[in-house]
Amino acid sequence: MNRIEQIVLMAAYNRWMNRKVYAAAAQLSEAQLRMDREAFFGSILGTLNHLALGDTVWLKRFAQHPTGFSALAPLEAIAMPRDLKHLAFADLEQLATRRGWLDQLIIDWVETLREPDLDQRLHYRNMRGVASDKPFSSLLLHFFNHQTHHRGQVTTLLTQAGVDVGDTDLLALID
Repeated sequence: MNRIEQIVLMAAYNRWMNRKVYAAAAQLSEAQLRMDREAFFGSILGTLNHLALGDTVWLKRFAQHPTGFSALAPLEAIAMPRDLKHLAFADLEQLATRRGWLDQLIIDWVETLREPDLDQRLHYRNMRGVASDKPFSSLLLHFFNHQTHHRGQVTTLLTQAGVDVGDTDLLALID
């Protein structure tokens, strides 16, 4: 499996897991979703919002790649998030709609990646405005790892709330 195939697999895993997490979260009331569970982003809804906002920030950065990924053009209509702890989506239904849109955008975009794209460096500014210059392939690893990390937190919060997400292993998607 080459690097592009691995990235495509991670995008598929991302969508698969998000669908499972959102289906599990839909079993809870709005009050349960908003309840402060003393997690880093407070609630289940807060953590899911963080993931959507973080993905938006990274995808907008990726759109500045020297290749100029046209598949990320729809992001131009979305403002750059300024705060990753903000409840940009007040209810699960709105957030699930955005999540589904982001997941499809990610799938469509990674299918356009080519090996030489991965070897480029990406110049961007972090949330505090500090300039950075990092290998694009490593930033993609961070992107998918960040999602997995916070979804792991959400699955813990859901389990504590009595909802089982089910199998979460990447292995389930590997032939």
